[in-house]
Amino acid sequence: MSIFKRSKGSPAERDETTEAASAPEAADGPVDAQDGDEGAESTPETSAGAPVDRSDGPFDVTEVDGRDGRLDLGALWMRGMPGMELRLEVDQQTQVVNAATAVVGDSALQLQAFAAPRSSGLWDDIRGEIGAAVEQQGGTAEEHVGELGTQLRTRMPSVGPDGRTVFAPAVFVGVDGPRWFLRGVLSGRAAIDEASAAPLLDIFRAAVVVRGTEPMAPRELLPLTLPRDADSGAQPADGDAATDAEDASDADERPTLNPFERGPEITEVR
Repeated sequence: MSIFKRSKGSPAERDETTEAASAPEAADGPVDAQDGDEGAESTPETSAGAPVDRSDGPFDVTEVDGRDGRLDLGALWMRGMPGMELRLEVDQQTQVVNAATAVVGDSALQLQAFAAPRSSGLWDDIRGEIGAAVEQQGGTAEEHVGELGTQLRTRMPSVGPDGRTVFAPAVFVGVDGPRWFLRGVLSGRAAIDEASAAPLLDIFRAAVVVRGTEPMAPRELLPLTLPRDADSGAQPADGDAATDAEDASDADERPTLNPFERGPEITEVR
């Protein structure tokens, strides 16, 4: 498994569709000082998704006995696999790690963890918001029930090199845990081929979320960090500079990982 860091633009530059699922919920009142996750306004009601059995993951940190070889990324522990490349998306201005993306062949899985209310999950509401945002941009979104509950299959339009309109597929996967929500975005071949998606969904299931006890607003992104494991077995893809927070020039030249870009632009890994 190899690692490199790709600097990312400011939050304002993110794709507005994915922003609907990552921005903290706006609240008129203060966050409850006791729980930190009960004071935000509720989002419009949406249809309930299929129930998810988390006995095989993803897990809360209280449900596992140590990291068991997983890579420590702060709020998220990730399992690696042979041939996987791990990309850490970092805000160029704040140097905050926004997301972790596992790349296997022509497929990618982006992972982000968020704080959630104590009394209810987020995925039902967020799924509806993502679908609405996709459709507003001229794309399509439809729900599908898989092994990890209700998923959202999307296709976003863009202009190809020949001027024709092409559609980039992406599949959104979400699981609610105890006071957290884990979102995955499958792109590249994994968005259209179940066999290609299978190893990435295994990585999603093996993930462990470290929510922490501090008060947080619903939908607030749980903080990720650069790898803390000197003995993880992971090697930088382009030398030590690839994981240096001050030197990401090599990583910046890699293809971007916007899940709504055309497949080859997402998944070509060299």
